[in-house]
Amino acid sequence: MLKGRTLFLATTALMVAAPAYAQQAPAASPPAEPQIDTPTDTAAASGDDIIVTAVARGQNRLDSSVSVSSISSDAIAQAAPRSAAELFRSLPGIRSESSGGEGNANIAVRGLPVASGGAKFLQLQEDGLPILEYGDIAFANTDIFLRADFNVARVEAVRGGSASTFASNSPGGVINLISKTGEQEGGSIQGTVGLDYGEYRIDADYGGKLSDTLRFNVGGFYRVGEGPRRAGYDGNKGGQIRGNITKTFDRGFFRLNVKYLDDRAIAYLPSPVRVTGSNSDPKYTSLPGLSANSDTIHSIYFTRAVTLDGANNREVDDIRDGMHPVVKAVGFETEFEVADGWKVSDKFRYSDISGRFISPFPASVDTAQNLANAIGGPGAILSYANGPNAGQLYANPTTSNAIGVVLFNSKLNSLNNITNDLRVNRRFAAGAGTVDFSAGFYKSRQTIDIDWTWSSYLLDAQGNNAALLNVQTATGLSRTDNGLVAYGASYFGNCCRRSYNVDYDTNAPFASIGYTGGGFNVDASVRYDTGSARGFVVGDGPVTSFDVDGNGTISYPETQTTILPINNPQPVNYNFHYASYSFGANYRLASDLSIFARYSRGGRANADRFLFNPNNVSSVSGRLQPGARPVDFVRQAEGGVKYSHAGFNLYGTAFWAKTAEQNFEATSRAFFDRTYRAYGVELEGNYRIGGFSLAANGTFTKAKIISDNVTPAVIGNRPRRQAEFVYKVTPQYTTGLFTVGASAIGTTSSYAQDTNQLKLPGFTQVNAFLSVRPVQRVQVSINANNLFDTKGFTEAEEASIPTNGIVRARSINGRTVSAAVKLDF
Repeated sequence: MLKGRTLFLATTALMVAAPAYAQQAPAASPPAEPQIDTPTDTAAASGDDIIVTAVARGQNRLDSSVSVSSISSDAIAQAAPRSAAELFRSLPGIRSESSGGEGNANIAVRGLPVASGGAKFLQLQEDGLPILEYGDIAFANTDIFLRADFNVARVEAVRGGSASTFASNSPGGVINLISKTGEQEGGSIQGTVGLDYGEYRIDADYGGKLSDTLRFNVGGFYRVGEGPRRAGYDGNKGGQIRGNITKTFDRGFFRLNVKYLDDRAIAYLPSPVRVTGSNSDPKYTSLPGLSANSDTIHSIYFTRAVTLDGANNREVDDIRDGMHPVVKAVGFETEFEVADGWKVSDKFRYSDISGRFISPFPASVDTAQNLANAIGGPGAILSYANGPNAGQLYANPTTSNAIGVVLFNSKLNSLNNITNDLRVNRRFAAGAGTVDFSAGFYKSRQTIDIDWTWSSYLLDAQGNNAALLNVQTATGLSRTDNGLVAYGASYFGNCCRRSYNVDYDTNAPFASIGYTGGGFNVDASVRYDTGSARGFVVGDGPVTSFDVDGNGTISYPETQTTILPINNPQPVNYNFHYASYSFGANYRLASDLSIFARYSRGGRANADRFLFNPNNVSSVSGRLQPGARPVDFVRQAEGGVKYSHAGFNLYGTAFWAKTAEQNFEATSRAFFDRTYRAYGVELEGNYRIGGFSLAANGTFTKAKIISDNVTPAVIGNRPRRQAEFVYKVTPQYTTGLFTVGASAIGTTSSYAQDTNQLKLPGFTQVNAFLSVRPVQRVQVSINANNLFDTKGFTEAEEASIPTNGIVRARSINGRTVSAAVKLDF
């Protein structure tokens, strides 16, 4: 009977391509701290997993009433993701747009909206604390400050559920990177080289015991190279080192954590592509000389930016900095049994975070002559400002294309944050079962201090080192300066020169209670967040003449200089508060089968994006304007089935979510005041027999805009970039000598904008890997990312195909193949 049921469930799972992630490690070994709920260095896919993210107490997966998935360190290594966003695509329910490089990804969960970028309703954590308090800070998305390397023991992802009450500002879920802590003696070193693209990387880590009660783990990486697209220079350069040391005691432990990240990663923004056909059935092709998935509008001839800083002083910036995070963090984690079963735990981290985001954005794409006429008037004359044809007239200006570039140049002066999570818990006997009680207090202070110092240029529409272009009037008067059009975002109506420095304080008491007994697990939790925003905003404008280069002469671009009104700062001075709650139940029908259900409400406080709209915050008092909501709410219901037996695991969850959101898109200056609804089914699992394993996950989502107070015409439409089905399937075969496998990651079509006109076609990306172990402790591997060089578009700026047929869109990277040699010791 059991064999028949297992066969039926396995067949069903394979038919619907349900299961989750492949290559899971063996079951975790007992923790070194007796009776303490701490993560071990490896994760399993079975129901015996002990989950530690967004829960009151470490809990068996089959006994938990939350949706959680994990990716082991072995699985991460074999998949060799090129970014954290690619890694997150392996998680069910997560929509991660991995087309922006090693950061700046848009990440959503279960149909929740991404109205203006980033990961608004999803929190990214390291070891249970947020990297940044808010996941959608403009030009400072959390994944920019995150690197997955050999230090990671596993990645856990909780969708919905208790994420609302065990973390602030994360009603959609939590993705938590859990570090190795030296429980397993030894380490490894690996060298990786790009075979068909520029990357040279070394990774290493080592951990073990210093004594019977003291252990450590330390590791990191360094890499340099052009990156997966032709940029003309080393677009990726830098590294990270992380480590921890743990002291265990009879009744607890204390762990010190440190992190240093200093990395430069090129940021890929949209690029011009040709679109033919119709909005409902478009055909996307590359422009001549500008491949959609192998080229970028970055260029060796476009690396220097002269601008005014946040104090209106001249500065020269290096475009090669790209996304340049600098993170210096120190923290600790401790847990002790203090008396009669009461346990106290505390996690603390201070992060000194700064850096820059600088990358060219195609604000306008047209024939070179049309763009030149817009700058220099009818009959304007075009020439090459630099490059091999510098000084020569531009060839074929009426048929060749050029790009009006706004250089997104944002200096991240400070994103410092300090966080502390204090908890106390106790387990009580209650008849035939037990009661778990937990209470705590969370405190954070997040600084957002950023200057936007944008400027405008004219660039040839070519990949592989495009040249900047100069414009003269028909009478020979210069209208550009070495390709520079204006010291401001002239293509955006001279907006977006801004400076702001705001501190966000968050205080959140929380509590939970749960009962376990007779196969039942019932729990309820509540959280109350209060906070404040204090600081100032300066900007936009005005436009004036300004001697930027200080040579005593005002050039034409200098007459188009947008300066900051630094003597007229606008205050920010408001408070917010909101309650979140969640309750769920799980019933263990059998040792290998359980069912669960949960209902939750969670909030997300709006941060810096809220400040760009003057209708949100008064420019006089800094208080909220009438109608402005500082907190967005998400209500969610979910229920599902979990099965785990003899190498086969299957998890299915039906979900429903309703989101009320206000947001502001910084560049288009569009305000959103909407309600969204999403429902669907999330499936994951894996099956293993002998050396063969098959894993997959799939998420069906129906999402709709159900109200809109600003643009009622979009009511009933599907939110932009929201596909109805996303999936991943990974078969693998392992012997003692080698491992070979592949993964197919796909999505159905979606709409570029909320008007539901232009479609982004569905696509499937195939990755493949082969690892050979010729001798003990040595592994040689080769990994192909996007093996078939698929073009897959994740976003587009246009709502419909324009007259000239050119759309600004962002594709996944083309095929990249890497080889690595790893030595374990």
